[in-house]
Amino acid sequence: MRVAPMITLNRKEQKTLEKLARSNTTSVRLAHRAKIVLLAAEGLDNHMIAAQLNTGRVQVGRWRARYATGGLKAIEQDLPRGGRKQKVDHRRIIELTTQSSPPNATHWSTRTMAEAVGASAATVSRVWRAHGL
Repeated sequence: MRVAPMITLNRKEQKTLEKLARSNTTSVRLAHRAKIVLLAAEGLDNHMIAAQLNTGRVQVGRWRARYATGGLKAIEQDLPRGGRKQKVDHRRIIELTTQSSPPNATHWSTRTMAEAVGASAATVSRVWRAHGL
């Protein structure tokens, strides 16, 4: 069983977190995380915090640990999520489009570009639209 890290706050951190927890303009996620840290600083354990805030114990432990290691910056943003890595090199598509022409043609079509870079025609079309081409 892991022991939750102890959190002690100085006056400035306490005021900042209280302001975030009460704010109507901050994101709901950040306000929730600030409440978790404030309750942890009061000495409550993860089960008690989870019950009081109607959230999961694991989530409480996660934000408590992140604050303990990284401070306010650590709870302001989510960690990058996993997922499939981008396979298409957008720079290459833009470079080929603007700097060259396909063999036996005067300009690139989405299909010929897709074949040249190993992507779908829809992907090439999205890249072109995003870059105003």
